[in-house]
Amino acid sequence: MSIVSEGVVDSGSSAYANRVPFLLKFFYAVGAAAESIIGVAFNAFNFFFYTNIMGVPGTLAGLAITIALFFDAATDPLVGAISDRWRSRLGRRHPFMFAAPIPVMACLFLIYSPPEGLNSFALFLWLTVLTVVMRSSMTLFHVPHLALGAELSADFTERTRVMSINTLLGALGGFGTAFLAYSIVFSSSPEFPNGMLNQAAYPRLAFFAALVGGTVMVFSSVLTMKVIPKLSVLPMDLPVFTLKEFLVDAKSALSNHNYLMLLIGYLLLSATLGTRDTIGLHINTYFWELVPSEIRYFTLLGLIAPIVGFIVTARLHDRFEKKPVLIFCLIALLVFATLPVVLRIIGWFPENGTPYLLPTLIGFYLITVTFGVILIISAMSALADIADEHELNTSRRQEGIFYAARSFFAKASSGLGHLVAGIAIDIIAFPVGAVPGTVDAGTILKLGLIDGPIAVIPGAIAVFFYLRYNLSRARHEEIQAALSERKRLRMNS
Repeated sequence: MSIVSEGVVDSGSSAYANRVPFLLKFFYAVGAAAESIIGVAFNAFNFFFYTNIMGVPGTLAGLAITIALFFDAATDPLVGAISDRWRSRLGRRHPFMFAAPIPVMACLFLIYSPPEGLNSFALFLWLTVLTVVMRSSMTLFHVPHLALGAELSADFTERTRVMSINTLLGALGGFGTAFLAYSIVFSSSPEFPNGMLNQAAYPRLAFFAALVGGTVMVFSSVLTMKVIPKLSVLPMDLPVFTLKEFLVDAKSALSNHNYLMLLIGYLLLSATLGTRDTIGLHINTYFWELVPSEIRYFTLLGLIAPIVGFIVTARLHDRFEKKPVLIFCLIALLVFATLPVVLRIIGWFPENGTPYLLPTLIGFYLITVTFGVILIISAMSALADIADEHELNTSRRQEGIFYAARSFFAKASSGLGHLVAGIAIDIIAFPVGAVPGTVDAGTILKLGLIDGPIAVIPGAIAVFFYLRYNLSRARHEEIQAALSERKRLRMNS
């Protein structure tokens, strides 16, 4: 079965005007699974590993990831801009996607295998350098891959379907990695009843994630090559990449009102999500006093959320504008993310160790993640619409620049989250390697406040910026019509 059909109607600047062949969507979306496998192995465990196992102060562990964020701020838009202007027989995106796997795999393994005898500062340098190299290398895949997704279809709702399956397979990769980690890698043993305290388990996790993630990256890159001839061709008069042209591209993108509003809102949301993700293992291990065999059920049942998102998001966008979907899901996410800790503080939540605790936590988790999935799909779909608006205004296709923001904010959530969580852990003087149930109740309360009311503050501010997004379905249809007419006139001239 071919993934490229013949006789497709005019698609403007996209490979397809309407529906994208399913196999192409699937092979494209498999790449998101690779990103999630690597991302979960890095983001979910490195903070706990370096602070609670290796004894690095939380502020230093957080600072290492934040330093890498400053490099991301340069490398993500640079890779996006270069790939927007790249000319090769492999198209604009694929040469970069093929360059990523090997350095990413090597760095991920080394992060969890530091040399013995290093002091805290040396471990901080080890984590910082490897994180910078790994995330810069991941950018080579992540940004062009996201930009490729925006080029597949010109249809308002089909773009949502593309991003829905991308998010679904990404979630399968991420949740699957976490489930295997909690079920097998961090399983309990006589020496380590709580497997999260077993230092030897972390390199095993890194080896598995690196091997599988790197293989999947290559798989997705190879199996999407057949669409390259259908993608838009760069104008012959487009200047080659230079620093001056990059600055022009970046300034041009930031001058788009809708892009800027989505950008700022997503950055604020990333701070909320990153803080909660970074401190999540501390919360589950010490606040709720769960063990890996219980935590794994979040990752297993959590797969329900992306499946729901995959099914309902395109239907929501058929019925409603993307803006109200974004705002409603953001508010719902913040409310349900905060409620468990707040209810525990006021005494309205099941006590630790009782039969109702885990099912209740999973229920709140599923609701929170479901709204989060729909929110992310909607934001990624909206970015593709903004890229069309930008092309109409500037005559430039800059998916790479626009989706560099998505890549950067995925890393920003980690960087900002690590910094906030690291400083907070040090401020409350959380003990290193403590046995669950032995930490002072006041310290546990402060830990809960970080995860609950404090973490959601940036996300609440993001609502203001999403309210100012104003690209409607009707306006997008006008934009697509104008782009198609421009292409027709260009071909006839």
